[in-house]
Amino acid sequence: MILHVDMDAFFASVEQLDNPSLKGKCVIVGGLSDRGVVAACSYEARKYGVHSAMPMFQARRRCPDAVIVPPRKSRYTELSAQIMDVLRRFSPLVEPVSIDEAYVDITGCEKLYGNPESIAESVKTKIKAAVNLSCSVGVAPLKFLAKIASDMDKPDGLTVIEPDRMLDFIATLPLKKVPGVGRKMQGQLAELGLKTLGDIRKYPKKMLAARLGKFGIRLLELSTGVDASVVTPETSPKSVSSEETLAADTRDKKLLGRYILKHAEDVARQLRRKGVRARTVILKLKHSDFTLVTRRAPLAQPSQSADPICRVATRLLDQYVVHRDIRLIGVGASGLLPVKTPVQMDLFSGEKTKDQNWEKIDRTVDRIARRFGKGVIHRASLSKE
Repeated sequence: MILHVDMDAFFASVEQLDNPSLKGKCVIVGGLSDRGVVAACSYEARKYGVHSAMPMFQARRRCPDAVIVPPRKSRYTELSAQIMDVLRRFSPLVEPVSIDEAYVDITGCEKLYGNPESIAESVKTKIKAAVNLSCSVGVAPLKFLAKIASDMDKPDGLTVIEPDRMLDFIATLPLKKVPGVGRKMQGQLAELGLKTLGDIRKYPKKMLAARLGKFGIRLLELSTGVDASVVTPETSPKSVSSEETLAADTRDKKLLGRYILKHAEDVARQLRRKGVRARTVILKLKHSDFTLVTRRAPLAQPSQSADPICRVATRLLDQYVVHRDIRLIGVGASGLLPVKTPVQMDLFSGEKTKDQNWEKIDRTVDRIARRFGKGVIHRASLSKE
């Protein structure tokens, strides 16, 4: 049996948790300007038709009384880590899907924690005790069904699909609920007269393969209760990034450089938090016509400091000819190595020593921020005054 644990309106719920005056109100988390998008919203706001990824100007129009707050990624990450720690108490097979959801394979855990429903109840109780937030849990023999089940009774829900009624559930399951079935695929399935996952069984495998390709075979397997997907425990991160949509489109490289420094600092913080150094820096630019451009370059030495990351990203920007206004800028880092991994010494450059000094400074700043708050110390070049 597999659990799918999905936190309820996670970002918005965290904001309501940390600011009790927001409880019961329409809360939207996202960019404060109309150019931004909704990252998350409370259930109160959802009643007005607001949803994630909606342009902020539309959200304001639908819910003019909403309280809009900027996202606090570090806070969400902090609570997410606590939630994942709770899940690992029940099983070593925990697969985080995103910052607010995960799969847990509880097969064989019954002797320790009781039947699947009891385990799910315990998970909900432990998460509530740890972070004072609610979640919805789906329990099923198959991974894709567990995800569907977790969405059936939100918020603070629990839905169990027992093995002996799994095929009956599949028979009446609307195809639009199946992961991977988007609007385009729904149209193709409707043309074949298919409305539920059970309807897939009406057609032979060859015909489904001819009309729908590999996904047709996948749907046929799911319709008969076959899902080869397994819960895969979390692996080491391959990259980290930080980006934002600008308040106004611009070609001003001096202004863009300030954003690069800001996001280089965020990327470096993530690297230090994960205990890794990066070998490659990535610059991301999105133009006003939504054309996306990425550029990358190696660091002289693997680093987790903002200074070398900023230098490389700024050099990439300087080398790029800006023909059109830019609406989004971001910095990323890849080629991650554990901090203890030995690196090649450079005999003819002082860059390594300088970068190590910056790392010491950044770690000191981290300690100050943890004790006195993130905004208590910052670079003068990023000061708003």
